[in-house]
Amino acid sequence: MDALHAGPDAISGDARLGVPDAETISSWRERARAAGADPDVLDRLDGGHTGAVAVVENGDGPTVALRADVDALPVTEATGDDHVPAREGFRSETEGYMHACGHDAHAAIGIGVLEAVARSEFSGTFKLCLQPAEEVVGGGRALAESGHLDDVDALYALHVGLDHPTGEVVAGVDSFLAVHHFDAVFSGASAHAGARPEDGRNAMQAMASAIQALYGLPRHSEGATRVNVGTANAGTATNVVPERAEIEGEVRGETTALKDAMVERAERALSGAAATHDCEVAVETVGEAPSAVSDVRLVDVVHGVAERDAGVRTATRTDALGGSEDATYLMRRVQERGGEACYAIVGTDHPGGHHTPTFDVDEETIDVGVRVLTESVLETLAARD
Repeated sequence: MDALHAGPDAISGDARLGVPDAETISSWRERARAAGADPDVLDRLDGGHTGAVAVVENGDGPTVALRADVDALPVTEATGDDHVPAREGFRSETEGYMHACGHDAHAAIGIGVLEAVARSEFSGTFKLCLQPAEEVVGGGRALAESGHLDDVDALYALHVGLDHPTGEVVAGVDSFLAVHHFDAVFSGASAHAGARPEDGRNAMQAMASAIQALYGLPRHSEGATRVNVGTANAGTATNVVPERAEIEGEVRGETTALKDAMVERAERALSGAAATHDCEVAVETVGEAPSAVSDVRLVDVVHGVAERDAGVRTATRTDALGGSEDATYLMRRVQERGGEACYAIVGTDHPGGHHTPTFDVDEETIDVGVRVLTESVLETLAARD
């Protein structure tokens, strides 16, 4: 490995979304220190600048990158003997958090590809990008704007599972939903709910009206759209008119333009609901990602490699993701500069669905992922030399 960029050297701090507050970052940093993390590494990640970019250079030639996301989820992992990680002793040691979407496997595959490529004969440059905060669609833009992708000719990204079984490889995702996450805080005025309710400005009423308005947003003839309110919080006591209320929500669109149209409509609905109840609303974007499409040439590379791999039982050319992913920021960054990008799925059997306490990765998947992506990277380096 010729270079390892970490923290602010790997991602653009100003482009991050959904960053925890300073107290939360400090708490997790101290937990990492107590668990034995290298103090020098922790210093490099100061301020929550997680993420890393490893670079292997081997003379003149193209630059190929692989993106793997590395975050966990606020899910408490299962404890029963029927859950393999619990039975075999590698259940999460951080109670209340686990790798419930396979991102630990993504990191393992990425590092395996890095080691395999570094041992191989090739001309050019390989970059492994370990990206944080995919789950809150907050880290992709920060990596895209770091500068590390600006010389990349071909970018691969990966995910395990996604309803595809062990032994199947989907060479490229051809459809992502663009997504926008927001927080909306409604502010009113408290009052005694019995004696002087007219003196209050009920933020909870504004919030409730907003939720109904959001779910009533019209859909679009040009493609699929989505809206959801994931959390809603308000009030302090039964006899107090609530002065503050908050929702966390999202809108999605089949294209970035459709997502943008939904954002505009959602913001009008939020503002209108607040005004109806004489309240104010502050709306903050906390996560976002555009749509993207895998390039055919790179899909062909992965599909061809998968067909030749003895551990792949089904090589599927393309499929729709059915959700959103901030790898699309990286894909579009590379594509807008004349490069190509591809998002591949390495199937895995798992006893529970993604984001559930029983999620686990069939470890055969890791070997398949390393082999297929290593060969895809090397073939791309050779083809573009």
